[in-house]
Amino acid sequence: MLSVSLIQLTAFELPTPPRIVTLKHIPLGFGIQNYSCTDVGAIPVPIGALAVLYDATNLYPGQDRSSLTPGEWVSLPSDVLNTGKVPLNRNENGGASLTNPFPKKQSLKSIPYLGHHFFNGAGTPIFDLDKANQLLMAKKINAVKAPASAPAGPEGSGAVDWLYLGDAGGSQGVSIAYRVLTAGGVSHGCKAKGTDSTS
Repeated sequence: MLSVSLIQLTAFELPTPPRIVTLKHIPLGFGIQNYSCTDVGAIPVPIGALAVLYDATNLYPGQDRSSLTPGEWVSLPSDVLNTGKVPLNRNENGGASLTNPFPKKQSLKSIPYLGHHFFNGAGTPIFDLDKANQLLMAKKINAVKAPASAPAGPEGSGAVDWLYLGDAGGSQGVSIAYRVLTAGGVSHGCKAKGTDSTS
């Protein structure tokens, strides 16, 4: 199962995981990227993300009859993004609620709920896999641009970069993560002063 993922990672120059690690989950994150704009026309600055995480591990190709084909697997993030409603409590500006961003914990059709992704007050990316009692407090180790063929998302803004993340300290049960096969999430650009949220 891991060998195909490694081929995909090396094709876009993300480092392969250390040999001593074991694949635990293949989460599908469904949410928004947040950006800050100092003024109209300014360069958007990424300030975090909010997403519900679903456990897509059993859908990875070649495991059993319920697994997806390789083509279905690659298109899964785009299919979910283009056909589903972002599972966040939204505010009137399209961003997430500041006081209660996450709705009731539930599965996404046939993909079981796994946890939440958010940034804490210090700006650390958190992957709280509460369904598995695991937590990754992450730091970026490496990044590459998403391939030109990556889905631009329903708003046509483009796919966010692919990332290799490591433990920033304080993690439990998880030490690394990859963000790959992204769909959408690039900022719309600074059309106004304030924040911009993109799915």
